Amino acid sequence: MSKDEEEAWLAYILFSRQLAAGMERQLAGSGVSGADYQMLAPLAEAGDTGMRPRDLGYSAGWDRSRLAHQLGRMEKRGLVTRRPAVDDGRGTVVHLTEAGRDALRAASPGHIAWVRENFLSLMTPEDRRVLVALSERVMAKLEPGSHARLPVGTPGPV
Repeated sequence: MSKDEEEAWLAYILFSRQLAAGMERQLAGSGVSGADYQMLAPLAEAGDTGMRPRDLGYSAGWDRSRLAHQLGRMEKRGLVTRRPAVDDGRGTVVHLTEAGRDALRAASPGHIAWVRENFLSLMTPEDRRVLVALSERVMAKLEPGSHARLPVGTPGPV
């Protein structure tokens, strides 16, 4: 790697680790983990229809095993339920429970404020556009043919 390539790579690694650790600390104060929040936000957006596990896993960029373990933990805590799919007796649909909605409502204001203060406020609108474009290019490279796009419309940063 050239010096500027190494500098860019290390800067990304360090800031992404610090950002993730800071988010986990912030969310822990509201009783949810970052992984919980990554599941709760898209489920809230899906509403009463819920989400297929594969779609939920895709929204978080997770493999099936990680998703199954996370959903199992959340189900035991009463945050989500898994029910048979109406249109397909073999499949399941994940639904947010009232406790899950309450947890998201409690966590979201502080989480969104933290993301704004520690990340978004440090960027110009152009910086944000560049970050989104770069992120989508990297995702498309790592997952060819997936039509990788960042999820939009979720209730707050994930």
